[in-house]
Amino acid sequence: MSTANPGMDADVFEQFIEQLQRYVRERLIPAEKQILETDLIPDDIMNEMREMGLFGLTMPEEFGGAGMNIKQYTRTIRELSYAMPCYRSITSINIGMVCSALKNGGTEEQKAEWLPRLAAGEIASFGLTEPGSGSDSAAMQTMAVKSGNGWVLNGTKRYITNSPFAKVALIMARTSKEALPKNAHVSAFIVPMDTPGITVGKSDKKMGQAGSHIADIIMEDVQLPADALLGGVEGRGFITAMQSLDNGRLSVGSAAAGYARRALDSALRYANERKAFGEPIANFQLIQQMLADSEIEIYAAECMLDDAAERADAGENVLRKAAAAKVFATEMCGRVVDRVVQIYGGAGYLAEYDAERFFRDARIYRIYEGTTQILQLQIAKHMLREWAANQG
Repeated sequence: MSTANPGMDADVFEQFIEQLQRYVRERLIPAEKQILETDLIPDDIMNEMREMGLFGLTMPEEFGGAGMNIKQYTRTIRELSYAMPCYRSITSINIGMVCSALKNGGTEEQKAEWLPRLAAGEIASFGLTEPGSGSDSAAMQTMAVKSGNGWVLNGTKRYITNSPFAKVALIMARTSKEALPKNAHVSAFIVPMDTPGITVGKSDKKMGQAGSHIADIIMEDVQLPADALLGGVEGRGFITAMQSLDNGRLSVGSAAAGYARRALDSALRYANERKAFGEPIANFQLIQQMLADSEIEIYAAECMLDDAAERADAGENVLRKAAAAKVFATEMCGRVVDRVVQIYGGAGYLAEYDAERFFRDARIYRIYEGTTQILQLQIAKHMLREWAANQG
């Protein structure tokens, strides 16, 4: 397939991946115990991740990034996600949705101001979900009203990843009270988090994913200049958000595939060490079946993710394929971590072992960036629309 986006030099990329694999195993995984205790990524590791360029993977080189294409980016996410999810979580909004939105929809001035800051590791958030709306843009309550030369924002965003640490947020807000066709009532705003009127709620307690934080962003009469409007164009926010979500979905799918691999490796080691009836349980065929099924499914997910990413790099619309890859990879990860708990047996239920943490951490992958059910509806809607168009 001819690739419209060649990305990083292939040899340089392979060297980077080797370096990242070593870093994940020598630094990130050993720090997991501390993160489980403190619920925070240590500052020295955050600084190392910034120096490695992990916040600028997808930023164009002229803005201080690595200029990776989507296939390279998803491969990197898979390798990074072999470690616990918070490492991807802290970088992913920068290099995924916010970078994508700025590249696709920002003005030259907005790109020049924000992309270098994001690449250097200033944390970003992406504000779409609200207490009463997620996938349903018509129910969005956050309003942006013109005031003089600028805008005034009021509303609350919920479950916003990285908001306790963020320096900037890309906020979706209504610029029309009426729900307009093609979601043209929603615009996107670049909002520095130190703007007066913004408060961040306390971090929500979660089932898993220690070290990653989500919280509400509350906006009360937040005054923004005219150039805070992404691209300087009203009514493009939801479209920009959805385009960014293709990348976000490939990132979550890649994270699920990387973490499934980590869980399977853990089960493989345990099955060889644990003995029953005088031999390793890895010798028992029903254990082998669970290991084999997991390997088969991880391989399938990796192939889907690579294919969708290659197509995106070639300029194809991958909405349906990105959704399909995300659904398959995340549901697959759920099945793999469930088998891993089963292989560990009684130990799989104990907090002392890794299996129960893998199980809890993986559960969110089937929910955020579009639940499995919403994505199934989206895939079917596109199939039916295509079928109807071909009947004419």
